Amino acid sequence: MTVLKRYVLRLFMSLKYVTANVVDRNNGRIVATASTVEHSIKNSLECGRTCNAKAATVVGEVLAMRLKVEGLESGQERGIHVDVNKELEKKDFKNRTKVWAVINSLKNNGFKLILDEDNDASQSG
Repeated sequence: MTVLKRYVLRLFMSLKYVTANVVDRNNGRIVATASTVEHSIKNSLECGRTCNAKAATVVGEVLAMRLKVEGLESGQERGIHVDVNKELEKKDFKNRTKVWAVINSLKNNGFKLILDEDNDASQSG
């Protein structure tokens, strides 16, 4: 029996920006998103640094707040799946800290993250 991965965290990073989405795989809809492209987030960052670990943490915090507004409560038994290896593979080495900054920010805001670090869908978080 396979584990239903309804909610999945997707990260997009460039040299300038960090974007995080939580996708509902049942209907393909983005439940919530946060990005340093947004003026409200960009303006709150010091020195206009929109793509560092501190910025990624802010993106994670804003995403957590928006998930709560959308009704995806923290501590939900299903949790949010993150394929850590996949997210790290598609980023270069410099973005490793940013990936973990977003993940840890969501955890610190009470969300259960299920880290799929290998093929047997180990559950931790």
